[in-house]
Amino acid sequence: MSAQPDPQAGFGIGSDTDQQETREWMDALSAVIDKEGPERAHFLLEQLLEHARQSSIDLPFSANTGYVNTIEPEKEAHCPGNIAIEKRLRAYMRWNAMAMVVRANRLNPADGGDLGGHIGSFASVASMFGAGFNHFWHAASEDHGGDLLYIQGHSAPGIYARAYLEGRLSEEQLDSFRQEVDGKGLSSYPHPKLMPEFWQFPTVSMGLGPLMAIYQARFLKYLHARGIANTENRKVWVFCGDGEMDEPESLGAIGLAARENLDNLVFVINCNLQRLDGPVRGNGKIVQELEGEFRGAGWNVIKLLWGNGWDALLARDKTGKLKQLMMETLDGDYQAMKANDGAFVRKNFFGKYPETLKLVEHMTDEEVFELRRGGHEPAKVYAAFHAANEHKNQPTVLLVKTVKGYGMGKAGEGKNTVHQTKKLSDDDIKYIRDRFNIPIPDSQLADIPYYKPADDTPEMQYLHERRKALGGYLPKRRPKADEHFTVPAIETFKAILEPTAEGREISTTQAYVRFITQLLRDQALGPRVVPILVDEARTFGMEGLFRQIGIYNPKGQLYTPVDRDQVMYYKEDKAGQILQEGINEAGGMASWIAAATSYSTNNRIMVPFYVYYSMFGFQRIGDLAWAAGDMQARGFLLGGTSGRTTLNGEGLQHEDGHSHILANTIPNCVSYDPTFAHEVAVIMHRGLKRMVEQQENVFYYITLLNENYPMPGLVEGTEEQIIKGMYLCKPGAEGDKRVQLLGSGTILRESLAAQTLLAADWGVQADVWSCPSFNELTREGQDVDRWNLLHPLETPRVPFVAQQLGSSTGPVVASTDYMKAYAEQIRPFVQSSAKGGRNYKVLGTDGFGRSDFRSKLREHFEVNRHYIVVAALKALSEDGVLPATKVAEAIAKYGINADKINPLYA
Repeated sequence: MSAQPDPQAGFGIGSDTDQQETREWMDALSAVIDKEGPERAHFLLEQLLEHARQSSIDLPFSANTGYVNTIEPEKEAHCPGNIAIEKRLRAYMRWNAMAMVVRANRLNPADGGDLGGHIGSFASVASMFGAGFNHFWHAASEDHGGDLLYIQGHSAPGIYARAYLEGRLSEEQLDSFRQEVDGKGLSSYPHPKLMPEFWQFPTVSMGLGPLMAIYQARFLKYLHARGIANTENRKVWVFCGDGEMDEPESLGAIGLAARENLDNLVFVINCNLQRLDGPVRGNGKIVQELEGEFRGAGWNVIKLLWGNGWDALLARDKTGKLKQLMMETLDGDYQAMKANDGAFVRKNFFGKYPETLKLVEHMTDEEVFELRRGGHEPAKVYAAFHAANEHKNQPTVLLVKTVKGYGMGKAGEGKNTVHQTKKLSDDDIKYIRDRFNIPIPDSQLADIPYYKPADDTPEMQYLHERRKALGGYLPKRRPKADEHFTVPAIETFKAILEPTAEGREISTTQAYVRFITQLLRDQALGPRVVPILVDEARTFGMEGLFRQIGIYNPKGQLYTPVDRDQVMYYKEDKAGQILQEGINEAGGMASWIAAATSYSTNNRIMVPFYVYYSMFGFQRIGDLAWAAGDMQARGFLLGGTSGRTTLNGEGLQHEDGHSHILANTIPNCVSYDPTFAHEVAVIMHRGLKRMVEQQENVFYYITLLNENYPMPGLVEGTEEQIIKGMYLCKPGAEGDKRVQLLGSGTILRESLAAQTLLAADWGVQADVWSCPSFNELTREGQDVDRWNLLHPLETPRVPFVAQQLGSSTGPVVASTDYMKAYAEQIRPFVQSSAKGGRNYKVLGTDGFGRSDFRSKLREHFEVNRHYIVVAALKALSEDGVLPATKVAEAIAKYGINADKINPLYA
């Protein structure tokens, strides 16, 4: 964030020692503006500034303008709509939004607790929504791809109120606000998962909406540049609160928007000066601060602060005292002005200077209080939106000053408590009825009825006509794309499915790269692949794609890359296919979300592959991943260099032992930790079938390794078992002493080595099972348990884990490169695989990572082959198959320090 701006910044330094000379300079500039235009004036000013710099004059920088409207009254675009009818429609929406929230909080359930809801936010933004819905926001139609709306989450009641008037929602649905369990309720905030044909974007996790919207706007440009969709007439409109802009994500990508000239992006920041508890900047001016941030980043900034009534006062302000007073007054004081009355405003605002007090001497206190802020002046809102909509080559931000709780009177208008205000007294409701002239009689007021005019009234006809002219109703979400693709047959990826040649070793990361390279060759689906990188292409062996498909850059490549003479040089291209986000995981995820939801927002199925260090995935951008689930994203997340012990040398911050545990918290995230190349191919092919061919609302998280080793190839018939999460990888020889070894990722290879040691050193045979997904095994097992619980008279179902282990004997040992909790999830299903239960030991990598060689790390975390052998022998001893002395012998034989500190605490 920038430093808090000086209220007087940009308005002179020191005192004026020659006012006559100053006036001559000002008159000269005015003459240039009048006779030769603003562009000539701008040129002359630039020349003067450069001359001053060359003369070593220190020029103070200010990105701020005066605390007035950016657009002067005479330059405001005229609103073509019927202002009177729009005012009536807004009044009905205000009423219905309030009624819905208040009615929901008068239900008083037996178990206590209120449903909550918000009235004040929509009250402050109603005029802006009205302008957008009536004049600017296109729905998807044959000749328009549709504008995308990121609605400020706490304003959702107002959107429902509009949809009710439009006939899209019923009174029964309004009465089920925040009551969703029975399937007919309305979600508290915008949630595509819960209302899949209504809301497009979840926005109420503060800061994510602005971030995702920037990358959404960029993705529209990307699609157009690559010829996949015509998006040139589409806009992304983003509504934020001024308090929300304190979230780092809100401002974190505004530089990208300016750098890539995203003129299809409009931010509307509702500057009601309040956050949830109090003022956003009580001791400062949030509008000026945000202006500096955005203008400094290269955005077009439009300030709308004052309504029509202020125009005449400013025109009569010959001394400049009113503008000075506007700048000097702090936000905390502005809030107080609207929380009181006209007499208070006259005394405490205008009364500061005789000149300003004189400006309002002809006005009553009521007229003084009715001087509105810009966001409540529909004609000015229209003009600001029009200017933003027409602006080219820059993103635009509208800083619109409003009053939180506008129209609520003493119940909340401008008060610190307004955000939590969801219960209103009968007097409060009567006040709102009277203020907005809602035709509901006193006799019905206690019921707080909804109001909807008859269909043949001018208001209702106007409402529908305006949306018809703009292509249909909004918000509206497309659950499935109209287009269809057939995924290439699994045989297309034969090279990855087959065993590696003797002496040739690859990693699962290389298997992924080979898979995506083959997919890119598919004529139909190849162009829809979206590789996303965060500056680690060479780490993952993907640099070969640079020249093959290029890196997207709207400006192309204006320089000659230093590696131009190499085969795999760094190639940027206006139609490039790779999205290279730099060192920016949040940006990479936001780009992935835009691509992963393109089937809905653009009616174009895209297949994003975002690869990154697994440690910097869910742990770092978990909230975005949750939002992706809400948005029904479809695509692949690839966690490279995964596991706690594979990335030797990098240490604590890089070594991931818990991403799969985090992945399993997202219901529609399907996650795998494969060991072999053929597993990668089978899993990714199934993912394509589900997400592209069947348009199923899931996304995949697959961890990849940077270790090279021989790949055994696919055993025909194990494909479905791989997908379900468990198959017999290598059976042991015949023998009466037996164990079952389970593993995933890199540690499965330790289980295979332990199999050899158990047979050679202890006469114990082991069957080794590859478990590419303990998470999928867990979900299936828990689903079976649930079905059995609810169907006590039916034949019990058997979990897949128990099915796989049912014919085997001996205790079970599971080992992974993740925390023990990962494999612990399947304990109930392992134990149910044998009558009387089954001994189950779990090894994992709990604790902080550290730098060393892989073998040392696996010894430290107690997941190497020796610890697996010891765990197996211990389980056999507990089962009475071996004496405990054998366990002690093994500990001594393998040099294990039994008294070393638990790695969890090391």
